Amino acid sequence: MRRTETPLKIILKQRFYYLFEVLIIFLGIFIFMLIPTFLLPFLIDFTSVIFDPLYFLVRAVILIAAIPLFLYLANFVMEKQRKKLILEKDISPSRKFLSLFNITKKNFKFQLLYGVLLLFLIFIPLDFFTYLFSPDMLYWTSIALEPAGEFSLNTYFNENYYIFLFSIIIIPLMVALYEESLVRGFLTNRGSDYGNRMSAVILSSFFFGLLHFEIVFLRPSLGLPIIIPIIWFLQTFFVGIILAMVVLRKHWIFPAIFAHTLNNVISSYSIWNYINGQDYSFMTIFVYIPLLIIGIILFIWQISRVKESLSIGFKEFKSYFKRDKSIEERSLDTVVRIILDFLFGLIIFMIGVIIL
Repeated sequence: MRRTETPLKIILKQRFYYLFEVLIIFLGIFIFMLIPTFLLPFLIDFTSVIFDPLYFLVRAVILIAAIPLFLYLANFVMEKQRKKLILEKDISPSRKFLSLFNITKKNFKFQLLYGVLLLFLIFIPLDFFTYLFSPDMLYWTSIALEPAGEFSLNTYFNENYYIFLFSIIIIPLMVALYEESLVRGFLTNRGSDYGNRMSAVILSSFFFGLLHFEIVFLRPSLGLPIIIPIIWFLQTFFVGIILAMVVLRKHWIFPAIFAHTLNNVISSYSIWNYINGQDYSFMTIFVYIPLLIIGIILFIWQISRVKESLSIGFKEFKSYFKRDKSIEERSLDTVVRIILDFLFGLIIFMIGVIIL
């Protein structure tokens, strides 16, 4: 990286080159997604109980195939410019993306432990207290999902218990695999190569939050109180920051996928029970309270690991608001960098809405 350039110019170049690469990847994903969008309805009846799970399965598999392929293409197209202007050292972005999925006998138990801790200490308490203090959340979520819609991919919420169970074995995993691969695996992981690591965390988490706020613009949500999507945005933005920091620090994506999947399963089960006439007290007594108790036990058992992770996390988060010495930032440059992170997160979200 040439130090004759001003910090602001470096910051702008980093983000525009990153944005150009994001555009290539999103276009690649769009092209590949044409396969399930147009081919599956010809092969399988849209009303079949296996259509929704199969669609989400194919969608996740295609995404994981498309990202490294188009990362390789983007690397080929932009190699000279990045070496001269952006990155001091750049390993194969495709290999780096795929390495996140590496699970060995040696690290599996640690990856699983981190996934369990994320689930019980972050996801479950957050969902429980959200539903507890916003009891209308389940009602509005059941409307926003539009399970009875003619072209809905959430019809399994209106099916009988056994079809619903079959669906939530597959669909929550595929949704988590898709979202974690795209947001943490690509946007966060690759964004960290373009400069400030915490900028990549904040930008991708803002994108993730907006992705869940987007539901307010969909037809079933037109009568939705604005506070509901705002809560969804704040939840996912907060969770996104934690997951992104874990992925960057440990170079593992399995813990995020594991925690995200099981949280989706539990949330789906809560919504299905609500749609079928069960009061939230049922979920509180028989599901959430036992899970919260397990979370407390895990917290006590792993308190030293939790404290260490929190300490590192707070230090990294605070560093985001300090001057980046690697590019000799001044105070004003830091403020501009933070503003640009949110702006580019919004731009990438808008591109994603149009393309994906």
